[in-house]
Amino acid sequence: MIWIDGVLVSPGRGGAFGGRMLQGHRIWDPYRSKLSALYHLGKGVDLQPEMRVLYLGAAHGTTVSHVAGYVDTVYAVEIAPRPMQELLEVARARSNIVPILADAARPEEYAPLVEGVDLIYQDVAHPDQTRIALRNRPFLKEGGRLILMLKTRSVDVSAPPETVAARAADALGARYAILASTWLVPYHRDHAAFVCEALK
Repeated sequence: MIWIDGVLVSPGRGGAFGGRMLQGHRIWDPYRSKLSALYHLGKGVDLQPEMRVLYLGAAHGTTVSHVAGYVDTVYAVEIAPRPMQELLEVARARSNIVPILADAARPEEYAPLVEGVDLIYQDVAHPDQTRIALRNRPFLKEGGRLILMLKTRSVDVSAPPETVAARAADALGARYAILASTWLVPYHRDHAAFVCEALK
């Protein structure tokens, strides 16, 4: 990862959506990107040039574009047509983003389009986020990693976030070893991040 004077940046030309630049690099804002927040908290997975990434919940493509600045290929899955329009614009400017309009809860829809990946990054507002992570596990290569951004309020608004996170950790244990977990404070409220390694 590239840090300049304590600021996380990504390589690549131009800032997406008017993003700020620093010494020719794009600033990756931890308050706008949960993945950037995870790096600022010292828990992220180093992105390498040879990596392929399956990104679930691509939204408008801002964080996707930062990831694409580091890795070989990003398969960017988004279910909603409106943000997909902006994601398509981001993908037009970068040759290594494969935008896919599909439901991350139904990986069979995009399985023919996706190669084995080194990292799954999941940031999906859904009541059953762990099931999505489990269903997408077959895309990971041996030793591959999962980063799950758990939106606890999307899972159960009535339960304490700590309870929701504990339930998620139990469920993930069926197919992943949890390497690290953390809350994304002070950058994002009620969001827990899990960094996991795929079990055989």
